[in-house]
Amino acid sequence: MGKSGFIPLEFKKPSEEALIQSADDFYQKMRSRRSVRHFLDMQVPDEVIQHIIMTAASAPSGAHKQPWTFCVIKDPALKAKIRVAAEKEEYENYHGRMSEEWLKDLEKFETDWKKEFLTTAPCLMVIFKKAYDLEDDGSKSKNYYVSESVGIAAGFLIAAIHMAGLVTLTHTPSPMNFLKEILGRPDNEKPFLLLPVGYPADEVLVPDISRKKINEVLVWY
Repeated sequence: MGKSGFIPLEFKKPSEEALIQSADDFYQKMRSRRSVRHFLDMQVPDEVIQHIIMTAASAPSGAHKQPWTFCVIKDPALKAKIRVAAEKEEYENYHGRMSEEWLKDLEKFETDWKKEFLTTAPCLMVIFKKAYDLEDDGSKSKNYYVSESVGIAAGFLIAAIHMAGLVTLTHTPSPMNFLKEILGRPDNEKPFLLLPVGYPADEVLVPDISRKKINEVLVWY
């Protein structure tokens, strides 16, 4: 007999061989993911963007409150405003806010306060987190595990972008309140992450770095 409020899980148990193959296929695809700072000025189909966003929105969340809003910015004038505001904060970061150790760790990436990708990428995606929801009557509905939930959704988003055949970069020009002001978001939303999304520039180069090995990240008990 069914249980009120529940539906059967759609799940077909794979063979062990298929399970291993599926996990390895996904790993091989994701291990090629790289952060990219140089983009082609070539539009991405809106349908692709919508599928990517809905993949991110399928992430689990505290009490299934889904405490997120995804904003996609394609308008050149808005992107230019965001770049100006972001570079203002980044200039302050690179000229006083960041410690010498932090700046030293960034040297291998050859980054600075200038963020051309904010205007050259065909679209920007901004994730906002919501500490509470606003009901139709104006009352507040509390959300739970907001940062954790939105962080998981951000991971889904980055994976979806890569699996779709596009590239991105996680950008956090702290403080990010200018995003809320420029985009006119409501009081219950706070910017969490900014990602330029699109196709990589022709013959783009990425830093020659490696990821930690399995014995450095996995502990069996």
